[in-house]
Amino acid sequence: MGNWLARTWRHRGITACLLWPVSLLYGFVANIHRGLYRLNIFKTGRCAVPVIVVGNVVAGGAGKTPLVIALAKHLQLQGLKVGVVSRGYGRQAGQDGNCLEVRENTSILASGDEPAHIYRALAAPVFVAKRRFEACRELLSKYPLTQVIISDDGLQHHSLARDIEIVVFDDRGIGNGWRLPAGPLREPWLVGRNRGLVLHTGLKPAFSGFVSTRRLADHAIDMDGQQVWLDDLKHLPLVALAGIANPNAFFNMLRARELTLERTFGLPDHHDFSGYVIPAKSGETVLCTEKDAVKLFAKPTSGNFTLLAVPLIFTPEPAFFKAVDDLLLPLLPNRPNLS
Repeated sequence: MGNWLARTWRHRGITACLLWPVSLLYGFVANIHRGLYRLNIFKTGRCAVPVIVVGNVVAGGAGKTPLVIALAKHLQLQGLKVGVVSRGYGRQAGQDGNCLEVRENTSILASGDEPAHIYRALAAPVFVAKRRFEACRELLSKYPLTQVIISDDGLQHHSLARDIEIVVFDDRGIGNGWRLPAGPLREPWLVGRNRGLVLHTGLKPAFSGFVSTRRLADHAIDMDGQQVWLDDLKHLPLVALAGIANPNAFFNMLRARELTLERTFGLPDHHDFSGYVIPAKSGETVLCTEKDAVKLFAKPTSGNFTLLAVPLIFTPEPAFFKAVDDLLLPLLPNRPNLS
């Protein structure tokens, strides 16, 4: 998302007002699309197990993928078998948009960066498809003991029925409150969606909801999986790059750990790094996010520099997990003691 557009969406200024008539057209089309599903003209597929959709109502990333990973790990600790589905934003799926199971040797181009990151973070099946219901169907066909499916994004993907919705917000909140392109909203925001929960991933929640904390791990990881302590990087000249929704958030967290960043490079979210030359000099250390490392570690590098990925530790408050459990418990057969 461009900085100019992000600034436009903060207020109802002249540019936003000029775009407001277009947002009415966007809303009209979106309402027709939703109405066709409500009238059963377009079909909604329902899975045999509960589906939790983690998404947002604003354009741009807000921390959905870290939440998917944290939520899946929480449910696994409860003894549940969890699967994850995703569209795989930006992936090259071929003309048929085929459904794909993400595995260790799956090409990042075929799966997308976020599904690859989720697969490597979880001991759980991950499937991608343009239609998430097809991904759910294939997942359950291959892993029939799966008890819960989490959809990474898909709040506006009405062809997949969901049992629980989790809406994620960062510090932007709902911006100026208008729909695209005059504002950031994909749909009108109504507090208290049906069977929905709200989780804030930023430092300054704009309205009520559950909160979370985000911090960097105490170590970085190299291409071979070896750990390097961040404290050992202090006072070294470092380069940082990030192809995420808010690169500055990553850079600021690095600086908060007293790391000296000589140069920073913020790239578009889901940057594919095709033909990208890492801007590092001989002997330098380059820090990136785990999401970017999925692609960067897979590509050949030239130059005598060190590339390290810094993991993010994302922790929703305990009350959030309790709320998820309370919604999920009635949907699970033979699980009376979920806690």
